[in-house]
Amino acid sequence: MEEEEGDDDTEQAPPLRNPFVHLLKFTPLEKAKIALMTVTIFPIRLLIAAFMMLLAWPFAFLSSVGRCDTVVEPQCVWRRVADLVLKAIMRAMWFTGGFHWVTVKGRKALPAEAPILTLAPHSSYFDAIPVTMTMASIVMKAESKDIPLWGTLIKFIRPVFVSRSDQDSRRKTVEEIKRRAHSRGEWPQIMIFPEGTCTNRSCLITFKPGAFIPGVPVQPVVIRYPNRMDTITWTWQGPGAFEILWLTLCQLHNEFEIEYLPIYTPSEEERKNPALFANNVRRIMAKALRVPTTDYSFEDCQLAMAEGQLRLPVDTCLLEFAKLVRRLGLKPKSTERVLLDYGDRARQLEGEKLTLEDFACYLDAPVSDMLREMFALFSEHEDNTMDIREFVIALSVVCRPAETLETMKLAFKMFEAEQDGAITEAELAIILKAALGVAELDVSRLFAALATATDTGKITFDTFRSFMALHPDFAEDYLYRDNEGLHGCPHYSHNQGHQPHAAAAKPSLFSAAGKTANGICPDFSPKDHGDSAGGLAKKHN
Repeated sequence: MEEEEGDDDTEQAPPLRNPFVHLLKFTPLEKAKIALMTVTIFPIRLLIAAFMMLLAWPFAFLSSVGRCDTVVEPQCVWRRVADLVLKAIMRAMWFTGGFHWVTVKGRKALPAEAPILTLAPHSSYFDAIPVTMTMASIVMKAESKDIPLWGTLIKFIRPVFVSRSDQDSRRKTVEEIKRRAHSRGEWPQIMIFPEGTCTNRSCLITFKPGAFIPGVPVQPVVIRYPNRMDTITWTWQGPGAFEILWLTLCQLHNEFEIEYLPIYTPSEEERKNPALFANNVRRIMAKALRVPTTDYSFEDCQLAMAEGQLRLPVDTCLLEFAKLVRRLGLKPKSTERVLLDYGDRARQLEGEKLTLEDFACYLDAPVSDMLREMFALFSEHEDNTMDIREFVIALSVVCRPAETLETMKLAFKMFEAEQDGAITEAELAIILKAALGVAELDVSRLFAALATATDTGKITFDTFRSFMALHPDFAEDYLYRDNEGLHGCPHYSHNQGHQPHAAAAKPSLFSAAGKTANGICPDFSPKDHGDSAGGLAKKHN
């Protein structure tokens, strides 16, 4: 059942949490409830949901027979009936899962009024609820159509497919969206999640410009899950896909709200500048949600999820650093050459501290507010200077996050003494703090293990490389375990702004779990469309 409600005034809130982390902590009573539901309601709900999917398949299959990818066939009676039946089956499936009613606010625009619907925040595969409510088209990975059962259901809603194997797929996808958007309502509306990845809904991250490139009116749509316990969120660090499904189906009732905001018609300037268009729509949606906006993006997820041996902790300041690198245009095209040049110049300074003006000269960039923000990440409180070697290490991690050994080789080259090519324990601590983006780090046990074969109290890069080969999980064994409760930045704590029954765990050096992006929102934005700007300063060391 749907309930119609009115709008209310909203206001912005300050950013508090890492949008890519969702940590759950349950009370003993909550654990007991989940245990009881696991052996009673959960298996029943799971079986009924699976049955509903099977029941929907023949209707989707028959409705998809004879369809053309380039034109829309007339909606004959039996196709309309199939559409209504599928909506009913999907609604019954969600009802079985505990979504007993859906609160709807506002009016959904007609395809001719707004051919594109932009949905946010994107936080879970449960965001498919509005898709099944409207049977609107979505942008999907081409591989999805080959999945048994699921592929047939997907093809029914006439999605726009993005192919990984086709290097020209992004351009073709945008062209197809343009073609449908300019059909004057002939094609179904396209629902797009412009964030491009799942977050914990604490803010709106940078919108990808793909949905805004056609330059047509869009209808912003905000979705909410106002539950006391957040078992919905499926983001890059936290509960996995099945755990989210299990915990959600173990709740007696799950709230879901969808609000259709007024249609946004772009100005001439916004039609020419999709990033501006996207940013203005995001601001309106953030105001309706009463959450802040942040310039973190899908690229930051990729940095956090890199498979290097030094995986970033939960509260690393390198995400902030990466954002500023993008905004300042400091990410080099010739990564190896530029990093080696930076490293050589940093070595020649022999640890000499730089002021803000020296830093600007080093980068051959003017002093600006953004450069001040970056400088603040590395500056020391005593004399307001920075060690440029830490900047080079951080830049190496951002540019090649999976190549831990290459970053360490560069770091050793900058810190090692000329006479013996070795570094001290204090220097190793500086290197690893910069590579992880943390404020404090105990490396004593790691250094002791590295220095067992020497009596100089120093280690060389060859020693470190050999140790990494013998101990590929050295970070887990010697750093994460020895730094319990450590977090990367004092101003970026997950203990702020948490929900009563979904409190964030104590921040720690917490390696990212291997997850994949939600298939509802593949990135199809062309490479030449940049992101918008904005930022906060944080202390790096």
